Amino acid sequence: MTAHKNVFTALSAAQMAMEPVIKGAINPAFKGEGKPKGTAYADLSDVVSAVRPALVENGLAYFHQIIRTEGGGLDMRTSLVHGESETRIDCDVPLIVSKNDMQGMKSATTYAKRIGLESVTGIAPEDDDGNAAAKAAPKSDRPKNQDAIDGMHEKAVADARVMIESIETVDDLNATWKTFSPAVRADQRVIDDGKKRKTELQNADMGGDFIPHQGEAK
Repeated sequence: MTAHKNVFTALSAAQMAMEPVIKGAINPAFKGEGKPKGTAYADLSDVVSAVRPALVENGLAYFHQIIRTEGGGLDMRTSLVHGESETRIDCDVPLIVSKNDMQGMKSATTYAKRIGLESVTGIAPEDDDGNAAAKAAPKSDRPKNQDAIDGMHEKAVADARVMIESIETVDDLNATWKTFSPAVRADQRVIDDGKKRKTELQNADMGGDFIPHQGEAK
């Protein structure tokens, strides 16, 4: 698990590793041309599958709880928590219950949990509408925020390379390596710097074995 200073830096790293949300459920109430069975959408389990591994890897946990508002209504609160720093992000979604029974409550809470989890993680379902895609002009596969993602990655790589260069023992090299995100550990420049520094330290007889991590050739 990668260590971070607070929930915001942890979430930033997690977002880089999150999988896209695939619309794996079908809503039969919305049928149309090219959609005889209904419209595809991402349910709560689809969102959880996309975000949970990256959150756990970066020391983040989430949970939901029903809270009563000052006006007497009910909200579903989704909390994203970084335990090490005790910092958190909360999102409150009003519970709109269409039927006054447990089935109606279950539907409302599930929907509110999904909205809350998408909100605190910043993730959104992929547009996998095949009919719309067939009619639309070809689009680039490059995400709209790819430049920002690339910039964040380059900064993280540059910081990692500076840290590696300043390390004085192999034990410290091992410990520092574990703090890097999976994307940084997989960057060939960081791998090469880590291997080079390992050799320098071992030649100076200053430590033990450097353990290969994700992205490093053994």
